[in-house]
Amino acid sequence: MAKIILTGDRPTGRLHIGHYVGSLRERVKLQNSGTYDKIFIMIADAQALTDNADNPEKIRQNIIEVALDYLACGLDPEKSTIFIQSQIPQLPELCAYYMNLVTVSRLQRNPTVKAEIQSRNFETSIPVGFFTYPISQAADITAFQATTVPVGEDQMPMLEQTREIVRKFNSTYGKALTEPDILLPSNEVCQRLPGIDGKAKMSKSIGNCIYLSETADEIKKKVMNMYTDPDHIRLSDPGKIAGNTVFTYLDAFCTAEHFKRYLPDYNNLDELKAHYQRGGLGDVKVKKFLYAILMEYLEPIKKRRTELEKNIPAIYKMLQDGSQRARAVAAQTLKAVKSAMKINYFDDDELIKEQVKRFQG
Repeated sequence: MAKIILTGDRPTGRLHIGHYVGSLRERVKLQNSGTYDKIFIMIADAQALTDNADNPEKIRQNIIEVALDYLACGLDPEKSTIFIQSQIPQLPELCAYYMNLVTVSRLQRNPTVKAEIQSRNFETSIPVGFFTYPISQAADITAFQATTVPVGEDQMPMLEQTREIVRKFNSTYGKALTEPDILLPSNEVCQRLPGIDGKAKMSKSIGNCIYLSETADEIKKKVMNMYTDPDHIRLSDPGKIAGNTVFTYLDAFCTAEHFKRYLPDYNNLDELKAHYQRGGLGDVKVKKFLYAILMEYLEPIKKRRTELEKNIPAIYKMLQDGSQRARAVAAQTLKAVKSAMKINYFDDDELIKEQVKRFQG
């Protein structure tokens, strides 16, 4: 069986370093590994509209931002099919069929849905489209017969619901869908990078992000203002590592090679942490180290993005071509689904023969 990946992002803003360490960096590795036969990367505009229906312009403007970030990070449209969700009409049709296989109570028990509803204050007025997102996601994944879905740990309940839908469909109608496996980031810290303010989640809506496309000055300002240990006031004070955002970011980004280049007094991160914990190491020195590391990652991305921005029509053409390829694949899956459900009336010669026999004897 072919090994196929489906992944993507909501176009609600520019992508940030949380996206980079949590998914983009890994996607590029997977794309270039030669392990997978096909990789589909979706810009999930239809899903983003479920909680931005009153502001479609926000989604419209950010599609190009996400596409630029994808390409700047190294995603290659020759190796990965990059497409826009709303341009694949087979997806909502599949979703409509899957809705009959899921109960309202099962959706209400989905922990990811519950958490997202609470974070958006939807408790008393939940848009139906948002509420049924797990079913829509199942349509996205199964449309491309994905065998692997790289996501963070918080998305595991969503993937389990997809697996349930696949099992229910295949047992009810006959095997037509592929049950996907989840692929978690290898670095546990990368599964959910905190915001620069120390809050548990980096979020575009509250502005506690470092964006991939920001200037060096903007990034430096954010790093120097990053949340550390509020009790680490004097240089001599012992500092805490737990909950210290700077060290969390270092866990996600730094390697032994970075110490050789930028902080040769230490051999590795464990030594730096030990010094900070016993006192005698200031936050400014650690933040400057982090800034140097981040810029090593981000400067090449920013340079590529600047070049890509010079030919925006080519980006839209790439998205159009990717959407056309994705549509062709989704059409094949939909055909198989309708055949399994026996609602492919005009392609079912046996049905027509049965009806002829029934009415004409």
